[in-house]
Amino acid sequence: MTQPRAGARARARTRPRAEGARWKRLWTNRTLLLMCAPAVLFFAIFAYLPMPGLYLAFIKYNYTDGIFKSPFVAFENFRFLVMTGDLWRLTFNTIAYNLAFIVLGNFLQIFVAILLNELRKKWFKKVSQTIMFLPFFISFVIVGLIAYNILSYDYGLLNGILKSLGADPVKTYSNPHVWPVIIVVTFLWQSTGYGSIVYFAAIMGLDSEVVEASEIDGANALQRIRYIVLPWLKPTFIILLLFSLGGVLRGNFGLIYNLVGANNTSLYSTTDIIETYVFRSLMNNFNFSMGSAVSLYQSVFGFIVVITANWLVKKASPDNTLF
Repeated sequence: MTQPRAGARARARTRPRAEGARWKRLWTNRTLLLMCAPAVLFFAIFAYLPMPGLYLAFIKYNYTDGIFKSPFVAFENFRFLVMTGDLWRLTFNTIAYNLAFIVLGNFLQIFVAILLNELRKKWFKKVSQTIMFLPFFISFVIVGLIAYNILSYDYGLLNGILKSLGADPVKTYSNPHVWPVIIVVTFLWQSTGYGSIVYFAAIMGLDSEVVEASEIDGANALQRIRYIVLPWLKPTFIILLLFSLGGVLRGNFGLIYNLVGANNTSLYSTTDIIETYVFRSLMNNFNFSMGSAVSLYQSVFGFIVVITANWLVKKASPDNTLF
């Protein structure tokens, strides 16, 4: 009996020391903790506190009974989405757009960052960065207005040019096949300059002695890019890719809504995404349960994609995983 009691007394003596060391670490890192506090509060208020609202996806909501007294219908809202075929169309459109944004966007951002790095005139490099960065600050509303003034059937610049050349005008806003190209090109125009800054900053962290050594060994510009710059950018690319895959089922509502709207039925086949569907459900049909069901499906799917992608990256390159 003496040995267990001695062990208990030893643990009792070390517990205050451990707690004191813990508080000491917190006090030592108080500046970092204060810097993290706004982000923690943001996610706590806007991500965790609203989570009980997910119950909306499993009820037939009505204003009289409220959220927790409305009839419970289990997976009826999800079954209706599957039966109508809307879920598959929304999922395909959202994933297709995001994959185009991710693949083409990262390719162009890396390409632009490498071009900026290869420029030797500092003033020209700064001017180029500024010009490419400006579209990021243009509101989606302004982007939609510019697109309408170019593509409008009656007053658009495009049809004005076609009419002056004796050609027939085109009905862009009733042709669903041209909008995937328009949306992707608009997104790349607006985001490439901003996204290239991350890769350009990563290139700036490359040891200049390595580059100088390759030049002394006779490597030309293409060889330096292939064997030094691109491998250096690999970890940054993988991290950004994993972050992007987490939102692969979260469409760019602001861009698509301002370009084509949410109620243009003739364009639903190629432009309708999950966000525009939820918007219509809430604003036009007041179907909160259906909108919540789609949002829950979106979040669960994104979580599975992130976990799967991180697992695959861990198999191929363990040093570049998120967790």
